[in-house]
Amino acid sequence: MTLPPKVTDRAFDRLAEIGAAAEGKALRVAVEGGGCSGFQYEIALDEVKDDDLVLEGAGQRVVIDSVSLPFLASATIDFADELIGARFVIENPNATSSCGCGTSFSM
Repeated sequence: MTLPPKVTDRAFDRLAEIGAAAEGKALRVAVEGGGCSGFQYEIALDEVKDDDLVLEGAGQRVVIDSVSLPFLASATIDFADELIGARFVIENPNATSSCGCGTSFSM
């Protein structure tokens, strides 16, 4: 059984801080070919589309398209605010390796 990604409260809180839902937007997390490890994450504010899985919390939405969903099974979408910067991060148990920046991975 494939489990959908999980979104942390911290990620939903950050979306609320930036006013995503107030603008009618959701956080889109997608996987595309490319990057230094074979696949890369694309993270952007976007409209909800018909084939999206919609994850909701705290009045906010995170969406994942049907093509990206198998690559993100059981992943965790989080928000990190560290000394080097603040960003949405993905902890993906399906990735066998990733690059130093954390935006590309291989399976």
